[in-house]
Amino acid sequence: MKPTTNEEFYAGLHLLPRPHYPFPDFTHPELQKQRQEYYQWIDEEYAFQSKEAREKHKSHHLTDIAAKGCPFLKNIAELRPLANYTANGAMMDDYFDRCSRDEMYRIMAQVIALLSGENSEEPSENGIFHLFWVLRQDALNCGIPQSIYRRFIKSIQDVLIGYSEEKTYYRANIVPPLPVYLLIREATSGVLPYCDYAVLQKEYRQLPDEIFEHPHIRRIYSLCSLMIGIHNDIISLPKEIHRDGDTMNLVKVLQKEYTLSLHDAYMKALEIHDQYLKEFLVLRDHLPPFGKWQNEVYNYIQDLGIMIAGVYVWHTNDTSRYVNGGYVEGEFPG
Repeated sequence: MKPTTNEEFYAGLHLLPRPHYPFPDFTHPELQKQRQEYYQWIDEEYAFQSKEAREKHKSHHLTDIAAKGCPFLKNIAELRPLANYTANGAMMDDYFDRCSRDEMYRIMAQVIALLSGENSEEPSENGIFHLFWVLRQDALNCGIPQSIYRRFIKSIQDVLIGYSEEKTYYRANIVPPLPVYLLIREATSGVLPYCDYAVLQKEYRQLPDEIFEHPHIRRIYSLCSLMIGIHNDIISLPKEIHRDGDTMNLVKVLQKEYTLSLHDAYMKALEIHDQYLKEFLVLRDHLPPFGKWQNEVYNYIQDLGIMIAGVYVWHTNDTSRYVNGGYVEGEFPG
């Protein structure tokens, strides 16, 4: 049988199987209102970027991810900090796309100082750092419990560490080895903060802190992060295959790791994703004994599944960000 060429692969990409999740899909009722605030953030906080970049950001509707991922937050006040993290985190990742590893670590230190309150002074100018300062004020205003907020900020720090470490591969246009990819992608998928923030839904904030540190739960967090990272890679492949420097994509990694065709690497990526989904469901259905909290923990894990499905719906509905030419080029002058 003749191997499939890249051109043939792309011609038939829409016919290939995609991830599928056995979870229902929900949307936060304040999605549209949060989207309007998102437009305002771009106009006011991202005025330093070109008009073309700002208009592309607006078309990406990044705060919809928060509304799909955590649809059971009580109100827009609780949705706002997560939407801020999601949109500002993605837009700053675009802006700093071609900065160095060391530059990204310095940026991370500034961001975490603002989010933690170590630096409580409001930045004098609008922009990325000011928007992170706003996130903390919004979190304080809606009364997020300190233990949950601390875990949320620690997870954001882990995301930014991932952003920093991937720069080594991006700048050199090198595809990383599979173990390195998995380690970095678990962070850069941006999902760990979602797992922490989802605790604010329903009555999960009453669960004891030690439950969230249990190795069983931590593994579930890793699986959430990897599944979303992989399905993002699958959806963004048409964009990233044509663009130098976009080396942190599982299909590219598997192509190099196992000397596979593009089609076979795609199918292998989907197989790995589905193995993670199977593991997630096994861990959900075989929780350790958490006593009186057993049902609440099960429901929380089920809502993490809803989070995964919601983010996937956003990804599959997107027609502006994950297409060739839809990305925002990094404008950081460093």
